[in-house]
Amino acid sequence: MKSALEKAAVDDSKFVLLSAVGSVFCCGLDFDNIVKHLKYNRKRATVKLVDTIKNFVNSFIEFKKPIIVSVNGPAIGLGASILPLCDVVWANEKTWFQTPYTRFGQSPDGCSTITFPKIMGRAAANEMLINGWKMNAQEACDKGLVSQVFWSETFTQEVMVRIQEITSCNSFVLENSKALVRYNMNVELKQANERECEVLKKIWASAQGMEYMLKYVQNKIDSF
Repeated sequence: MKSALEKAAVDDSKFVLLSAVGSVFCCGLDFDNIVKHLKYNRKRATVKLVDTIKNFVNSFIEFKKPIIVSVNGPAIGLGASILPLCDVVWANEKTWFQTPYTRFGQSPDGCSTITFPKIMGRAAANEMLINGWKMNAQEACDKGLVSQVFWSETFTQEVMVRIQEITSCNSFVLENSKALVRYNMNVELKQANERECEVLKKIWASAQGMEYMLKYVQNKIDSF
């Protein structure tokens, strides 16, 4: 995805449409894979993994063209936290959003510690980031995480109609309009990303963090 954004930044596209194939938008980080890496040389693996996440999030922060998101299914963890870094978010009425970080031994990421409180207020943000509140599409729209919600039966058609409308706009105008809206935000977002990643390093490099993640992964396997 980072590579795709880098290519889109210099080609003749006007914007990026981010969606997914199938019934799920994003399940967040692959903790099975993370645990496998952390089992061997935990300190080195932690730095590498966290830097990958930091660079991924920064690629959204730095992208100058509009990013339009079509959320076709559940958005969990990082899949939900990156949404405020995008510019327009449309959701299927049957989808839902959840950032259950504390349940699997992780701290918030994707700049959500700063974007969520600004968008939905501190109380709702704490419910999401600390309590793992599962928010449905309409609630997400009411709280400002999502721009519009469309019926499942006509979701793709609704998205494409609006995409055609944006396509008719001038690329220079689109990019400069985004720059105005995002003015002075990038520094704050990068600082939040840095802070969040530093905390992730502490958690993943610790024995307690590793133990909790192993327990989470094992519970997933047992439940399956």
